[in-house]
Amino acid sequence: MLIETERMIIRDFTPDDAADLQEIFGDAETMRNCEPAYTPEKTEKFLREFCIEKRGAMAAVLKESSKVIGYILFKEYETSVYEIGWIFNRRYWRKGYAYESCRAVMEYGFSERNIHKIFAEAIDGVKSVGLMKKLDMRLEGVQREQTDDNFGNWADLYLYGILQSEWVQ
Repeated sequence: MLIETERMIIRDFTPDDAADLQEIFGDAETMRNCEPAYTPEKTEKFLREFCIEKRGAMAAVLKESSKVIGYILFKEYETSVYEIGWIFNRRYWRKGYAYESCRAVMEYGFSERNIHKIFAEAIDGVKSVGLMKKLDMRLEGVQREQTDDNFGNWADLYLYGILQSEWVQ
């Protein structure tokens, strides 16, 4: 898969992406609302087994530098229903890269793959939910104290989704 936007290239991961992915997954602040930061070995294994072999995610690459600055989960959950998720390098937050990249992936899903629905979930009720709303996803529910965060506290899980019929290009 290859998707191009004004500033980004979204493509399949390769083994050469390990160092850039480690910058993302190895940063405790970036991973705050996901899971504990990864070791280089765990990142390499995840890259190989999930991102490459299972093709469960795509690399968001900055055009100007060819650096992988983001990880985009885009995986079929059940027939014609896909889950999208994202983790971006903290040095590139608040610049619109996640929005630009995720919007392009969603457009690809709806127009090229004829997907019925795309959904996302997060425990971060501010940044992630803000992006879900900006992507025109609708709140489908909040599972109260559904999971624990990285600090052992119970956290709400926010569920958002969008149907192909609701997608505005």
